[in-house]
Amino acid sequence: MARVRRQRTAAVGVAEHGNSAVLVSVAADGKLLDRRRVDLTRGLPTHPYHHEGAWAVGRYLNSPWARPIPLGEAVALIERVHEAAARGAAESLEALAAALPVPIARIAIRVCPMLPATIEQRIADNRAQVVADSVMYRQALAVEAQARGWRVSWYDSERVFRDAAAALGGEDVNALINAMGRSAGPPWQAKHKLAAAAALVAARHSAP
Repeated sequence: MARVRRQRTAAVGVAEHGNSAVLVSVAADGKLLDRRRVDLTRGLPTHPYHHEGAWAVGRYLNSPWARPIPLGEAVALIERVHEAAARGAAESLEALAAALPVPIARIAIRVCPMLPATIEQRIADNRAQVVADSVMYRQALAVEAQARGWRVSWYDSERVFRDAAAALGGEDVNALINAMGRSAGPPWQAKHKLAAAAALVAARHSAP
């Protein structure tokens, strides 16, 4: 009976790249349910912290694509991208939930580094502005997932394949993920495999 119950939910693994993300959904037994790529924003700069924000404080202005921009304008732009990412995350997760044959219980997202609290502080911090865009998109997905009642798991990309092997009791994770790729068809790239491994770990954590 427990096995039947845990088959009735799905887990999603996320591998983000810029403003897009690969979402791989699996059942508790590791069966692939869905594979898709989503864009969280459209018609806006994809890296406003690293580009416009950095330019506003004088970084990278010798680059051929750079342009001077007032700090206030850069902050306002980043706020618009944050809002657009939140809308895109909500729409993408709603579409995914509607497409799956079972409800989603958990989503796995790459762990976020700690960043300064405000946009201005993130722009001013050289390390923070490099990663702040990626964190923005990951957090948008996490917030919208939590709003849907899904549990959020934060995974370490350096160890998620080992965690998946442990969750599967030593089963050949690479063989399982490669089999998923054959069933899904191309593309099945490194980011799809990463999302699949994260989903497998999350699925096992969702089991009663």
